[in-house]
Amino acid sequence: MTTYSELTREQLIRHKLDLLLRTGQLLVESAADTNRIVRNMNRVAAFLGLPEEHLHIYVQFNMLMVNLSDDEHSFTKFQRCNKHGINMTTISLISKLSWKAIRQDYSIEQYAQELEDIANRPRNYTPVQVAIGTGFACGGFCIQFGCDWTAFFYASFAAAIGMYLRGLMLRKGLNNYMGIAIAAFISTVIAWATIYLPSSWTSTPLHPLLACALFIVPGVPLINFVDDMLDNYIQVGLTRAINTFLMIVAMSFGIAFFLKLSNFDLTQFYTIPMIPHNSYLSYAAAAAISAMGFSMIFNIPRRLLWVVAIGGIIAVCTRNFVNLGPSNNNIGLDMGLAIGSLAGSALASVIAVKAVHWVHAPNHVLSIPSVIPMVPGVLMYRALVGLIEMNGVVGELTNAMKFGMASAVTIMCIALGVAIPNVFARRWVAKDRQRKLNQLIEERRKRGHFIDLAKL
Repeated sequence: MTTYSELTREQLIRHKLDLLLRTGQLLVESAADTNRIVRNMNRVAAFLGLPEEHLHIYVQFNMLMVNLSDDEHSFTKFQRCNKHGINMTTISLISKLSWKAIRQDYSIEQYAQELEDIANRPRNYTPVQVAIGTGFACGGFCIQFGCDWTAFFYASFAAAIGMYLRGLMLRKGLNNYMGIAIAAFISTVIAWATIYLPSSWTSTPLHPLLACALFIVPGVPLINFVDDMLDNYIQVGLTRAINTFLMIVAMSFGIAFFLKLSNFDLTQFYTIPMIPHNSYLSYAAAAAISAMGFSMIFNIPRRLLWVVAIGGIIAVCTRNFVNLGPSNNNIGLDMGLAIGSLAGSALASVIAVKAVHWVHAPNHVLSIPSVIPMVPGVLMYRALVGLIEMNGVVGELTNAMKFGMASAVTIMCIALGVAIPNVFARRWVAKDRQRKLNQLIEERRKRGHFIDLAKL
């Protein structure tokens, strides 16, 4: 087996570019935002001795390219990114590895081995554990919509079955969007069946229908889309937005297909109150459950589950306090759902930026699961029902668009609340980190670790 020391200089350069692309590939396929991908790849390039002034990195949703060139030489490599999931443990470990490799002066062999260990690391939760956690997360959504705890378990069961089937279909290689539609259909069927259980068991039998398929709502791609657009990665951001839209369309198709087959009286959805009427204690418990449940989908480290639970409580309770008020017989500022969602997500994100130094994890690992419990499921369903039930009556389209726009604005406010503090935090932290990185790079340059293209 050929070792790195036996390679020619040109072969060594190509091997280093392969390692750099492998690092970027793992980040892209784990749903890191583009700014993080570029930052980490630049840091790894510095460790590998690839001079920044000659290095060019190009990131797309399904393709990575790196080029190392000067006036006389040019080395270009491409890497496809075929798998797209969410793995925040991988994102966190690669970030730590990129710093550790520079500080501890790793050999190329050491870095390559640790990188493959990260790539082959089993997920923190089994498919059954993820399904159960997801089920309870959607049950927490149901509590957010005002259901009782019996309906919470109905929604949890329906969502758990749907999530397990979706994961099974993905593992079998079924098209992602088809799997989403089928999972949404099955979850809705099970939630609908609970309506026929004894009415004395729950006073909110319709609420599980609203929450059972919300495990499909693509919160991470949506937030990454906003992040990328704010960071001027327009093409990647738009691709993420289109992917998010297709996932929502697939989910809506599965739900709408069942609702049409069952001849369910869709007007009943309009009777479900939108103003929260449970206690703040119930909402806090539901938010913590939802945040931890979605964290299992995102594969965050187990040690951080309690952190995102607290983040979920802060986000939801802040949202409710800003949203509610005297106009609906509640205590609060009465500023509306969109402003409340923006305030809740921004506060959770600001705290996550600070907590990065306490728990040693990237801020998105903490902030995104914390804000997912604020997704406006009732508005989304009312928009969907409005579109399905249009019969040419004047005002039907306006009604559907009203709920659709309200849900879109609210979701956008959640994404902005998460993204904006991170963008500003990066500006503040970047100077110190860049200064440390420059110092470490200069030390490595003096030790002769950097490639000089002029000597090829």
